[in-house]
Amino acid sequence: MAQRNVKSAYTNFILLFVVFRLLLNVFALPHYGFQRDEMLHLALGDHLAWGFKEVPPFISWIAAASTWLFGTSIAAARIFTTIGAGLIILLTGLTVVEFGGRKFAITVACLSLTFAPAFLASDYLLQPVVFDQLWWVLSGYLLVRYFNTKLVKYLYFLGLAIGFGLLTKYTMAFYTLALVIGIGISRQRKVLLSKGVWIAVAIAVVIFLPNIIWQLTHHLPLVTHMRKLRESQLDYITPSDFLLQQLLVNGSAILVWVPGLIWLLFSYKLRTYRFLGFAYLFTLALFVLLNGKNYYLFGAYPVLFAAGGFGIERFLKVRDTVFRTVVCAVLIIPNFLLFPLVLPVIPIKTALPLFKFAGEKMGFGFALKWEDQKIHPTTQDYGDMFGWDELAEKVAKAYYSLTPEQRKQTIIDADNYGEAGAIHHYGKLYNLPEVVCLNSSFALWAPENIDAKYIIYAGRDFTNGEKLIKANCIGSYKKLGEIDNPLAREKGTIILLFEDIKPPIQDRYRKELLQTRNE
Repeated sequence: MAQRNVKSAYTNFILLFVVFRLLLNVFALPHYGFQRDEMLHLALGDHLAWGFKEVPPFISWIAAASTWLFGTSIAAARIFTTIGAGLIILLTGLTVVEFGGRKFAITVACLSLTFAPAFLASDYLLQPVVFDQLWWVLSGYLLVRYFNTKLVKYLYFLGLAIGFGLLTKYTMAFYTLALVIGIGISRQRKVLLSKGVWIAVAIAVVIFLPNIIWQLTHHLPLVTHMRKLRESQLDYITPSDFLLQQLLVNGSAILVWVPGLIWLLFSYKLRTYRFLGFAYLFTLALFVLLNGKNYYLFGAYPVLFAAGGFGIERFLKVRDTVFRTVVCAVLIIPNFLLFPLVLPVIPIKTALPLFKFAGEKMGFGFALKWEDQKIHPTTQDYGDMFGWDELAEKVAKAYYSLTPEQRKQTIIDADNYGEAGAIHHYGKLYNLPEVVCLNSSFALWAPENIDAKYIIYAGRDFTNGEKLIKANCIGSYKKLGEIDNPLAREKGTIILLFEDIKPPIQDRYRKELLQTRNE
């Protein structure tokens, strides 16, 4: 009973940090605009299925639920991700308790994780990333709980976590493999042959099976997506860049997670959980070999924060409150100064000079490097939050410049999923027809044929009009608008009106649609 009361008191203490983390996200909820991927995920929520070209279905369920429960605002779309961020802090604190840590260990782990730039930047947008991290953290916690209690129910819960993790992001497979290898080379290897583990495997497979079937019946789009991702992004990531970014992404919290890794690998006190340190190293090695993006590994860090908090508490046995406060300040203040740069809590005009200073003077220039490998005034996530409402407004202006009869014979075409997502989302305000796009998952629900006399095109292909004229697909075109926001990643996106649509465009469209769907 006394042990139960102690753990209950620790849980209440951890909840203070959870509330604090939630409040940080609340301040950032409505700022700037929708990020490019958020609008794709909202569109997925309007077209529920067991799979999509880029992601498994979990994020579409979150998007549909947030729209149904809270509405279509920016803040509404980010409520569930904010809850996810809070749950990551909760599980990290609970893992500290399972390790044997007390309040100072909890404080170090939870506060340093709260202000770690990697997690501030990734845990507020409507993206699979925060939920992917959540399943990783939950998996680690359940394994720790199992080895502390030997209750087989935690293995069954682990099966659930892995199954839903695979439905969230396929990177869960890498962490699962790393956990298996970590356990296999540790003293706990016998558990891998237990009945409970095989039941957990069965649970995970049953949950993930519908997405496997969807992939097989849609020509394995995951393979094509990964190939294109490698060609356009991953091939630019060198092993040295990836490793350096892992050292920098958590800022001053490196003073917590690195000792945590060392403590997991070499401490006698944490020898039961050594497999978690091995799992981190194996996952790191896998992503180095596969040219992974730096955020792919984020889910493996909270358990290191938990071990770091425990280790620091064990090492610094001084109970003086002032001393402990100073230690926390040293660990946290540098990241506290950076957090407005990764969480949009201040106006963008105020943030821009801070971005420049952080990039030039503090070694965070990599955070300002976009996928084009160039340095920009903001992070790519911020750049992807501007210009979308402007795009939809200018498309609507072009659409309503036509006569009512012309509008009945007009379709709106977008070049990429960001533009399509913006028109799909904001178009509801302007009563626009459903956008047609053959990029990304929009191709899955694109019409089989286009029957129109006019096409309003939004995209970055400035030669598209001339190409279609030469192919005898249209008679003429004219430019009706362009995205002007200098901070927008979509700056320069044009809006064209194609007129006098001719029959050859149908064959061109159907060929491209078939090719895209079969990829």
